[in-house]
Amino acid sequence: QVQLVESGGGLVQPGGSLNISCVVSGPIASVNDVGWYRQAPGKQRELVAHITRHSDTNYAASVKGRFTISRDNAKKTVSLHMLSLKPEDTSIYYCNAAIDVWVPGTTLRTTLDAWGQGTLVTVYS
Repeated sequence: QVQLVESGGGLVQPGGSLNISCVVSGPIASVNDVGWYRQAPGKQRELVAHITRHSDTNYAASVKGRFTISRDNAKKTVSLHMLSLKPEDTSIYYCNAAIDVWVPGTTLRTTLDAWGQGTLVTVYS
């Protein structure tokens, strides 16, 4: 079974840094585009950072210059390095990935849209 597991969330003071990671497990063919989203209480989920299979990246304006998304394809891991954290960065952070899996009994692939369970980042003073 394909799973995305986030880790690394926690408590940090304003101006601090934190690394969160998303590990893909299970029988997969490849991990394609991956995005980090966040959702604060009472707010809509928003895209924070995105990385393609070839490591092209995009960021939300609110985090550009502070957050860096990266990936290690061999380890099937995507990380988000967060610097200069602000109270408004407090959210549950979710990993979303487009994952190719093999269709059982064939040589064909199909793409799954998978989400992790989230990891909580709290920036407090």
